[in-house]
Amino acid sequence: MEKMSVQITCSDCGSSIEVHPTLSAKNAKCTVCNNEEKVNFSEQHLKNELDVCPCCDRKDFYSQKDFNRKLGVILFVIAAILSIWTYGISFIILYAFDFFLFKKLKPIVICYKCQTIFRNVANISKFQGFDHEMNDRIVYSDHNFEGRPLSH
Repeated sequence: MEKMSVQITCSDCGSSIEVHPTLSAKNAKCTVCNNEEKVNFSEQHLKNELDVCPCCDRKDFYSQKDFNRKLGVILFVIAAILSIWTYGISFIILYAFDFFLFKKLKPIVICYKCQTIFRNVANISKFQGFDHEMNDRIVYSDHNFEGRPLSH
């Protein structure tokens, strides 16, 4: 398996900072604005296992397919516009393309709190999909679930 890749969003300019876990790394430097984001990698990260976020020290994550959301919206808008002339066939083509991508794309893990993206995670099966209620509680009221799934 490839080494875990961590994609952090710069708090100053919003650019993407990609780093690989090392115990010596204490900061990740943005190549656009030179801002440094603090990171704290552990032995688990070196084994490609995710237990705690190296950026915000939280344990709340979700998994999803590695697909650019903006591109997905653009494709849908194009299919919607083309549906005027294709009588909806463009939506069927988009569905087939989406199904193909769903089968081919690898999953990633994302931190609910800081939106850090993790690729090539060895223990990815332990993370559930996105939960809207959990996201809202973490983002808007800073609730910490300590890595446990939401229970009612």
